[in-house]
Amino acid sequence: MTQASLSTTADVARSAPPAAERGFRLPTHWLGVAPFFIFALMFLILPTAYLVIGAFQNDQGQFTFENIAQLTQPSILSAYWISIKISLASGILGALVGLAIAIAIVRGGLPNWVRSATLTFSGVASNFAGVPLAFAFLATLGRLGLVTVMLNTWFGINIYALGFNILSFWGLTLTYLFFQIPLMVVIIVPAIDGLKREWGEAAATLGATQLQYWRMVVIPVLWPSFLGTVVLLFANAFGAIATAYALTGSSLNIVPILLYAQIRGDVLHNPHLGYALAFGMIVVTGLANIFYIWFRTRSERWLK
Repeated sequence: MTQASLSTTADVARSAPPAAERGFRLPTHWLGVAPFFIFALMFLILPTAYLVIGAFQNDQGQFTFENIAQLTQPSILSAYWISIKISLASGILGALVGLAIAIAIVRGGLPNWVRSATLTFSGVASNFAGVPLAFAFLATLGRLGLVTVMLNTWFGINIYALGFNILSFWGLTLTYLFFQIPLMVVIIVPAIDGLKREWGEAAATLGATQLQYWRMVVIPVLWPSFLGTVVLLFANAFGAIATAYALTGSSLNIVPILLYAQIRGDVLHNPHLGYALAFGMIVVTGLANIFYIWFRTRSERWLK
């Protein structure tokens, strides 16, 4: 009976058509990710390639380095430097404050609802930018903002008389912190969750103090994730324009606003110089993302 069944199965296998003769099969398993690739091609890859090519062309379409050479103008170099300083300041401050919040909600012994509420708010606040955020800070810390008036009325503190200005370097940096800190919390919480409890127990068994455990175990493990997130926050702030333009207009000379004015033709309509400015921003943010990927790869070795 068994031999007959095996013989029948073998006959069916021999009579079945080979895979090559079954006809062409559509790769339907790729249809699910097709919208992503189409979207990336249309709104990321092709526009980026267009900008890069335009940065090395003149009005007649000829190849030239003149647009790149014009990036050395003092006003443009100053715009890049101010943008880098704002991005660094908001990135480092946002990372430090966000790390403290993340450690508190993950390992601080707080109730679970505090963690869920903080992560929910962080997910929303990290995407809150543009005109609404600029208006919120003007209504809060503007010359007639709520906090400004309360400090002046209740405590006699006039922050504008002390030198603060919402339309300045520190004003824009403070505004950026509203979405930088929540973004840090969202990104660093999984890294803190990856710290194994056994590491702390082993350190305590060997006689290490809590300070030694954090200095010799936690900080070295979290350091690559922390640096990678700082780099990501830097890139996030460097490319932001909607909040800066809505808050300061053209009073603060940063690269995104300069690029916007150049392409729009507010001062001198030279789109190819605008392409060169965009190319410079692509280089800066591209390097930042390369460092982020490198730091993230190093951190994942420990957190697996």
